[in-house]
Amino acid sequence: MDKILDVKNLGVSFHTYAGEVKAVRGINFYLNRGEALALVGESGCGKTVTAKSLMCLNPMPPAEIKDGSSIEYNGQEVLEMSKDELRAFRGAEISMVFQDPMTSLNPTMKIGDQIAESLTTHMKLNKKEALDKAVQMLERVGIPEAEERINSYPHEFSGGMRQRVMIAIALACNPRILIADEPTTALDVTIQAQVLELLKELQNEMGTSIILVTHDLGVVANFADRIHVMYAGKIVEKGTTRDIFYRGEHPYTWALLSSVPDLYAENRKKLYSLEGTPPDLLLPLEGCPFASRCKYCMQICREKMPPKTDINESHSVSCWLKHPSAPKVEKPHILRRDV
Repeated sequence: MDKILDVKNLGVSFHTYAGEVKAVRGINFYLNRGEALALVGESGCGKTVTAKSLMCLNPMPPAEIKDGSSIEYNGQEVLEMSKDELRAFRGAEISMVFQDPMTSLNPTMKIGDQIAESLTTHMKLNKKEALDKAVQMLERVGIPEAEERINSYPHEFSGGMRQRVMIAIALACNPRILIADEPTTALDVTIQAQVLELLKELQNEMGTSIILVTHDLGVVANFADRIHVMYAGKIVEKGTTRDIFYRGEHPYTWALLSSVPDLYAENRKKLYSLEGTPPDLLLPLEGCPFASRCKYCMQICREKMPPKTDINESHSVSCWLKHPSAPKVEKPHILRRDV
């Protein structure tokens, strides 16, 4: 497949009064045209910082993209773009649906004007043409009576409808890449399913590549083509959806899978919860960042960062359990879940 985005050795730090927080630490990944890629992990693992870095949206300072980082879009280096080039790049080539639509939408502007704003900026439409296009976008994302609702304000929409408006704004200029940052957070399960189905329909219809940022592996099971599992600013495992769900190799991946409710469980049981908290990224991490929470932890896990091990062409993991001298452990039954 043809790569549209290629990220190499991306490092992002935040300089605070307490010191340097190394939020993203040398990650590599790519995105193909027309595919859906999921970045999965707990809050604070670097998913959103990574997503915002692709559009250079992290405020600098306090943020700093480390030397040696590279973000290539269609062969062009994003980190070398001027302010004017970035302004043209955002919205037209790559767009983002932010986590909380109520804080992302302007409460003092009508919905139609907020959609029209990007159309007049990037597609050079006049006000009437932009509002007509705004109506079409609202209809496209499933908002009824779109001609009337363009005159409504954000507080007049439900949470699910506001998220649909955010998707309409993001897709108004037909970008080639859409970043969806926790698009289903705070929505009930029915609306979650509708939002994900809408994104999938629009992806198939428009050929858009999607990066889905989420903490819930259950959300991505029937959505993503590939999954990257992040922890403490590193990608600890990557593979196709079937690789991760059926052949996951990292104990953190197992923990995330175990946290998904099992619809096929015969007996009621307490939902699994991973104990402990992610490491403090102000501190240097000598070994595996997951070591303090891993029940399979060995001495070397605390001393050295595990190397990347390729399982197959699409699947790789960074874990000392894959070393030939490591003890063999039995994988959890959760890996036999249907996807």
